[in-house]
Amino acid sequence: MDRLKIDTDYLIGILEDLLAIPSPTGFTDEVVRRTCAELDRLAVPYELTRRGAIRARLTGDAPRPARAIISHLDTLGAQVKRLKDNGRLELVPIGHWSARFAEGARVTLFSDKGAYRGTILPLKASGHTFNDEIDELPIAWANVELRVDAPGQTCRDLEHLGIHVGDFVAIDPNTEVLENGFIVSRHLDDKAGVAVALAALKALREAEITPPVDSYFLFSIAEEVGVGASSMLTHDIASMVTIDNGTTAPGQNSSEFGVTIAMADQTGPFDYHLTHRLIDLCNAHDIRHQRDVFRYYRSDSASALEAGNDVRTALAAFGIDASHGYERIHLHALRSLAELIGVYLQSEVEIPRDAEEMASLKGFTHQPTDTAPEGA
Repeated sequence: MDRLKIDTDYLIGILEDLLAIPSPTGFTDEVVRRTCAELDRLAVPYELTRRGAIRARLTGDAPRPARAIISHLDTLGAQVKRLKDNGRLELVPIGHWSARFAEGARVTLFSDKGAYRGTILPLKASGHTFNDEIDELPIAWANVELRVDAPGQTCRDLEHLGIHVGDFVAIDPNTEVLENGFIVSRHLDDKAGVAVALAALKALREAEITPPVDSYFLFSIAEEVGVGASSMLTHDIASMVTIDNGTTAPGQNSSEFGVTIAMADQTGPFDYHLTHRLIDLCNAHDIRHQRDVFRYYRSDSASALEAGNDVRTALAAFGIDASHGYERIHLHALRSLAELIGVYLQSEVEIPRDAEEMASLKGFTHQPTDTAPEGA
């Protein structure tokens, strides 16, 4: 079992392609089509749910206990809440993100008549008019509005443009890829995770590796609203590794370098055995890593379990600064994650009993309870 060479030029290129496609939750058809085109190019078979979640499969030596890698294609965004008498639009967020990061954002609004460009502004946006009041306005979605770059001074003007309540608003990513490996953009959560998964999949295909068990690559489309993996798993899938962001901030142990292995999030601990399997693989293959616990965080793992799937879940993350804002990551973390996925999918199954949904105690796992050796 080898640590595969990851094509980082490919990883960055596919990330930039994905970031350029607007895909707030509920408006994901085009990014799904782009991802499917890439799977076609890699000659990986896949199928889609009715709404467009993708389930691709690498056939293994055995069908069970199958493994899954999941990342999500949908991003944060907004919808039109109300057409205002001043020709502006009231918004509500898609997903959980602060209006602090909405102020000043350039956006595209998708109406029945076509797309319009615009800017999200605070209600008091002009210092020449409001002076210090612009700094005293509380941060809230009720205190921002969308200025559409089209003739419209009244609510009736907006209606004439074909703009309606519920129209989707996509936030510009403003992507920058720097020569020192840093990548700055909105929506790195989780298009960077999708790029990692595709880069790992490319490496596996080029190395002509057949995994020991069927291995699925899942791409969900509604993670930001909490239901991403709820209807995507097959009964054969016994373990699922989620690829998503890990927050680098005071009080956290995540890093923008290497892999961050999440031990728990707000929904509770991740699976002990799968999590430690990833840690052991990092140690065995010299993949830099650290562990962290997230207090205000959930992922596709939570939606899979809450939907009733009896599946072991783990979260392997790329460290991200300013999550759900102007995010920053480093290529080192993305490459490290892709390397970990590669060795994980090559590794032998440690818990054969997981092939059955229900079984006897024979082959069931242990967790260590012995006293640690002195001086350990």
